[in-house]
Formats: sequence, structure tokens, C-alpha cells
Amino acid sequence: MTDSAPLIKRSLVDQALEQLRLRIAQGVWAVGERLPTEPELSAELGISRNTVREAMRVLAFSGLIEIRQGDGSYLRSMTDPLGAMRALSHCTLAQAQETRQILEVEAIGLAAQRRTEQDLQGLHQALRTSAALYHGDLEAYIHADLVFHTRLVDAAHNPALSELYQYFSAIIGAQLRQTLSVSPRRQAVFDLHSALLEAVEQQDPERAKSLCRQLIHEP
Repeated sequence: MTDSAPLIKRSLVDQALEQLRLRIAQGVWAVGERLPTEPELSAELGISRNTVREAMRVLAFSGLIEIRQGDGSYLRSMTDPLGAMRALSHCTLAQAQETRQILEVEAIGLAAQRRTEQDLQGLHQALRTSAALYHGDLEAYIHADLVFHTRLVDAAHNPALSELYQYFSAIIGAQLRQTLSVSPRRQAVFDLHSALLEAVEQQDPERAKSLCRQLIHEP
């Protein structure tokens, strides 16, 4: 995969969502209006009913539509709170690193100032788990690593940052699959995690931010 290729491939559901969101943005349906049925949308979009159903569930989760059991789907809003996240599925490795630096580095700087003893206990536990998996199965390690980084961001005690990071974690996982595909994995890369946690524990935001930047840009 080249650096110019998207990190996450677009699924049929993603493509259906794009078409449905476009229709909503264009005002095809008014707020409160009943949307076409699944068979009608399936025929219009040229995709299966199952794909339409999954896309509608995503729209309902994001608050754009309301699915009323036995009655159909109704448009609730023309403003998609998840719309800003759609570009993430087209991120390249370089773009993911830029976005991660803007979001995660600053969040970890705040975490170093605001972390609690409870935060530190959870972080040490997450780091021990990921340490045991670092040289093993890649997917198991990525899951454990994302738990550690999510807890770091959560230690900033800013719900908006935590929510954004949850959306962005899929892109980070895709980035890790590229950067950690080497074998054997370099221990020095993992050791940066320990140093990062130490900086947070010592409430040293500048060192924590510096180590976070270094970790993000490790090959």
C-alpha cells in the first residue's frame, strides 16, 4: 500500500451512506418526512436491501433519521454530527500522522497536568497488557495499544477530546498495521510508551508531548 492510498477501504455501506447523505444535504427529503422504503432505496441506489438497512442504522445512530418500528424511517435533521468524520476513511498515512499529532499530542499534554491516581492505575494496567502482546499477534497488540492511548486521552478529562479520539481510533489502528508490519518489532518503539507514561505520571506536559510526537512518527 502506498502512502497516497486510503488507509481504510470504502465498503458498500460507506458508499450507500454517501449517497443517502448527499440526498439529505440536497433537501430531497424535508425534516419530518417519511423516507422511501428499503426496497425503494435498494432499487434507486442499485444495492442490496441488507446494505441499505445497515446504512440506515448508521444514519439513525448519528441522529439524522428516526426508525419507527412498523412505520418506516423519518428524517430528523439535515445536519450530520458524524459528517466531519467521513474524511477519515480517505486518510493517507501522512495525513493520519498529522491529524493524530494535532489531536493526541495536545490531549496528552493536558493529561500530564490533569491525570488522577485512578487514571494512572488504569494506564499502568493497560501498558502491562500491551507489553505482553507486543511481540505476538499484531491485531491483539493493536487492540491493547489503542486501549492504552485511549486512556491517555481520557486522562485529559475533556469529553470532547475523548469522543473525537474514539472516532479516530480506527484510523490509528490502520496506521499501526502499516508501521508495525516489520518483524521482529523494535523494542525501542514500545519503550517510548513507558517513557510517555512516566512523563504523564511526573506531570511533565512538555516531555510527554515530545515523546508522543516521537512515537507517532516512528517508522
